[in-house]
Amino acid sequence: MVNTPDEFAPVNRENGLEDETDIATIQVSYWNDAWRRLRQNKAAIVSLVVITLIFAAAVLGPLLSPYSYEKQNLIWQNTPPSPEHWFGTDNVGRDLLTRCFYGARISLAVGIFATLISLTIGVFYGGIAGFTGRRTDNIMMRIVDIFYAIPLLLWVILLMVLLKPGLQNILLAIGITYWLNMARIVRGQVLSLKEQDYVLAAKAIGAGKARIILRHLIPNAIGPILVTATFNIPQAIFTESFLSFVGLGVGAPMASWGMLASDALSGLRSYPYQLFFPALAICLTMLAFNFLGDGLRDALDPRMRN
Repeated sequence: MVNTPDEFAPVNRENGLEDETDIATIQVSYWNDAWRRLRQNKAAIVSLVVITLIFAAAVLGPLLSPYSYEKQNLIWQNTPPSPEHWFGTDNVGRDLLTRCFYGARISLAVGIFATLISLTIGVFYGGIAGFTGRRTDNIMMRIVDIFYAIPLLLWVILLMVLLKPGLQNILLAIGITYWLNMARIVRGQVLSLKEQDYVLAAKAIGAGKARIILRHLIPNAIGPILVTATFNIPQAIFTESFLSFVGLGVGAPMASWGMLASDALSGLRSYPYQLFFPALAICLTMLAFNFLGDGLRDALDPRMRN
């Protein structure tokens, strides 16, 4: 079938456009388009809902629970899950649901604040290395390679042995260790962005290095930075859980998920539920953040923008 000219309407001012050269389409911003593509990823949206529920449980759970996370009650010692204690109780009668709520506070706090520390160090380190280039970049990245030669978990364990167990020391140990990957990501982004026209224009008008890095390069590399930070959170949570499990984490009566798992190990055969619930919380949180990170990586990739 052949179309005739009568079937087409010309695009001009009478159609509501300012100029005949305007394109008759809806302009979508980068962030709106990223949110639209993220919503299409069902796994990422479900993970976002799960993370929201975990945060809500961490904030509201200990406040709404009628039980204390630290008060012992030997009458309820090793009680299996029941209407009174949904997750059961531990070997000294403490409610496991309440302790899991409280453990969510500690584990999420470690994941978020340790990630913020590593993000700050990694962004500035990688930004300076990538923007300066040449010999400075070579020296700075060789330092990163030296740290990478030893597994990061061993660095964290070494620091915890030196600093002694404790929540603040865990935040510090993880934060000053897990910035290496962030530094590499930021350096690569800065190397690709620093030759762009807007950076050259900023140099031409006399903008300083710090202003160019903070106002031009880092904001334009925010997508990969957010994705890397999202993946760092579950890594930090797992590291804290492992440290608490082996006795290098938070001390009693604080109850991170790793410490709950460690306390339940001795009675695993008789009371498996004591290990099941904190382990399930760790697995759900790590899976949710990883799926959300995958979704953000796809949504923030400009090559996939329509």
